[in-house]
Amino acid sequence: MRMTQGKINELLSETGCEHNHKKDQKKNKSCTQVAQPGAAQGGCAFDGAMIALVPIADVAHLVHGPIACAGNSWGSRGSLSSGETLYKMGFTTDITENDVIFGGEKRLYKAIAEVQQRYQPAAVFVYSTCVTALIGDDLDAVCQKAAEKFGVPVVPVNSPGFVGSKNLGNRIGGESLLDYVVGTGEPEYTTPYDINLIGEYNIAGEMWGVLPLFEKLGIRVLAKITGDARYKEITYAHRAKLNVMICSKALINMGRKMEERYGIPYIEESFYGIADMNRCLRNIAAKIGDANLQERVELLIADETAKLDEALAPYRARLKGKRVVLYTGGVKSWSIISAAKDLGMEVMATSTKKSTEEDKSKIKELLGKDGIMLEKGNAQELLRVIAQTKADMLIAGGRNQYTALKARIPFLDINQERHHPYAGYVGMIEMAREIDEALHSPVWQQVRQPAPWETQRLEVL
Repeated sequence: MRMTQGKINELLSETGCEHNHKKDQKKNKSCTQVAQPGAAQGGCAFDGAMIALVPIADVAHLVHGPIACAGNSWGSRGSLSSGETLYKMGFTTDITENDVIFGGEKRLYKAIAEVQQRYQPAAVFVYSTCVTALIGDDLDAVCQKAAEKFGVPVVPVNSPGFVGSKNLGNRIGGESLLDYVVGTGEPEYTTPYDINLIGEYNIAGEMWGVLPLFEKLGIRVLAKITGDARYKEITYAHRAKLNVMICSKALINMGRKMEERYGIPYIEESFYGIADMNRCLRNIAAKIGDANLQERVELLIADETAKLDEALAPYRARLKGKRVVLYTGGVKSWSIISAAKDLGMEVMATSTKKSTEEDKSKIKELLGKDGIMLEKGNAQELLRVIAQTKADMLIAGGRNQYTALKARIPFLDINQERHHPYAGYVGMIEMAREIDEALHSPVWQQVRQPAPWETQRLEVL
């Protein structure tokens, strides 16, 4: 798959994404805006492709570029594996000035050979970077030749950082799976209850709290794309009866194209919060169209929510009425509101960063007329909103923790760097525990007191 301007435009104007629906010319232009040098963009296309594909645990992920590209992205996401650990190893061609002058294709071929001989991976995924794309290395040709020579799948991922944002990189990763992996294998057997989970990366092991629910219902997760996945299962993902999109817009191109090519319908769901988890199970059962399965879903929901209500009772008593400001993106911008409300908390403001028009309508409905929707957020704006709403807590990505500390309020990391699972019913208990511990830590009473020298000055005055 060569990354031409036509392919980039196709991915940017993905018809399955709400960002491209009912937009005027001005807004549509902002969707295709190229990243500006020196501006903080929140990740490049190379970073996005690696986020989408690295959780495939038995694959060797080889970065063709300077060592800094591999170093900056390696190990930054908390995707966990139930067995294979090869995905945790960072492989790079570490190109030099000589390679920039004379080309890095021979070095790449040798690197693929060495990785295959030493580690025997199920496949090798090769990622282009800005430098190797600019010097014109033919990634597709080298990967094809290496695959023929070594008898192992070698998948090119043409995702140089300069082509666009992290979200575009997610879709480029999805295109590589569609072009080189999906449809190349067959499962031992199929069932009417086979589904794929797409856009679930098993951050902090979240997926492991949800899979037992599907097992109880008799629903088989045929392929996980890509959390705790194995290469083989993705090869036969085209035999599923339903695609369930979790981080919906990240790999929406996979959902739409698998529906076109293989006739697999897709639905967009969330695992965060009791209401969303209940709705997810009901929608899956309804889409599969089995009345007996729908009955089993209702029984499971009744049982799980009863147990959850009992477990959450002490937390709800302590968290009721606490005010939070939420700053995250995409599906979490509204799904975490639902989870917070399940705990009796009040969400005073949330961001609409990376949110579609559909997401924004959900946010408005959940927040109510007094809720604040943040189009753009920086430290100064967040501090202003925290002061305005008298928030008790900030829930955001890891880089915003210092903003919370400056405001002297507790902070909870909700993005991909976190170490605690918040999905499903068991995730609600973990989220409640983490919020409760953060809010009621004795440190906040201490840091909010005036400093000793300020007290002394007041006494003198």
